[in-house]
Amino acid sequence: MRALFSDATKRRMWRKLWVALAQAQSKAGLVSEAELADMRSHMEEVDIDAAHAIEAEIGHDLMAELRVFASQAKIGGGKLHLGATSMDVEDNVETARMKAALTLLLGAIRDLLRAFADKIEEHADLPCMAYTHLQAAEPTTLGMRVAMWAQDLMLDYEELRRVAAWLPSKGLRGAVGTSASYEALLGGAGRDPDDLERDVLAAFDLQSVVVSGQTYPRKLDYIVLAAIAGFAASCSKFAFDVRVLASSPFGELGEPFGRMQVGSSAMPFKRNPVLCERINSIARIPPAHAQIAWQNAADNLLERTLDDSANRRTIIPESFLAADELASLVGKVIGGLRVDKAAIARNLARFGPFACTEAVLMAAARAGADRQALHERLRELSMKAWADLETGGANPLDRLLHEDELIGRYLKPAQLDRAMKVEAHTGLAASRARKLVASLRALVKEKG
Repeated sequence: MRALFSDATKRRMWRKLWVALAQAQSKAGLVSEAELADMRSHMEEVDIDAAHAIEAEIGHDLMAELRVFASQAKIGGGKLHLGATSMDVEDNVETARMKAALTLLLGAIRDLLRAFADKIEEHADLPCMAYTHLQAAEPTTLGMRVAMWAQDLMLDYEELRRVAAWLPSKGLRGAVGTSASYEALLGGAGRDPDDLERDVLAAFDLQSVVVSGQTYPRKLDYIVLAAIAGFAASCSKFAFDVRVLASSPFGELGEPFGRMQVGSSAMPFKRNPVLCERINSIARIPPAHAQIAWQNAADNLLERTLDDSANRRTIIPESFLAADELASLVGKVIGGLRVDKAAIARNLARFGPFACTEAVLMAAARAGADRQALHERLRELSMKAWADLETGGANPLDRLLHEDELIGRYLKPAQLDRAMKVEAHTGLAASRARKLVASLRALVKEKG
């Protein structure tokens, strides 16, 4: 990803487009074979220092690169950039780079989805407490929780894949989008500007928008960066959830922690979730850049203004680089996720019995109990059990239910034991988690 967004790669791609343009123009007799061969022979001779020296004088980066290229290609250099405006080169190359970057990012997310699928299968049946409002709620399975994270990433993958397949470029449209310069150049040559555009874009596997100004619609940048921001949101939620579950009160999960790793300079016992904290930190970058892209789309006036140019040099590559790093970090965490089954079991034993009261209520109602009266009794016993928990004791709810006279009228001890089996109250969690695994496997198989 870093190499793709390097200055050298950008300049090589500019030169490739200039040569593709010249090749398309040669079909109209505007460029000779000797001139074209000369351009090709110097296409890879990027000299950034020479270009920067010229740019310091003229204040235009693309023209500086063009002058260096033309000075190297002494036979064909005079035909470079014929009929073009700067954005015919820059915008098409930027689209090509974004499509290549999306391909790289999609490959990284496919690897993530495989890793998540493996982790879901490993823990599909492991009961654990689910938490709503950061309060103990009902049992679920760890596989189901991992599946929730994976499903978010799957949605991001599908959206980014859609954007990558669809993303159009500007095409060759000249200074204001009319292709007037190309029409004048090709007059009487038996080829029109659309023929020329198709030939050039084919070299980059691009399709063009129907209409444009001097640039492609800056809304396209926003669509791409918003999709990346969505991926960042999924990574951030995953990391934040792991941080919560790694905290001392929960202690159920943990990120990988090396044998010699230092968690704190002051407290040697600490195992801080630094990878997840880094994910949460980096994940804030893409949505901020997407907001800037929104402003570029909203404020790029008439056929074009230049107030988008400087920030686009930062927001586009940094968004992709941030996403690439997020994918790497999330892969490390999910691949090496530490699962403390003893802590999970403790929390399940501590809070799980409350979730069983619904099963007790249903079983007693089937046996003839007054639903409203029994609900009130279960509420009273649950509050008593909560009070004991708050003093640091074990959850006494199971014992309180077995000792209660009203409940004993309708349920035998064996029936109550079955109803109070916490592990039996995870519903369809395991099967739904496995169903998602099947979807993940099918999705990543489509692209190898």
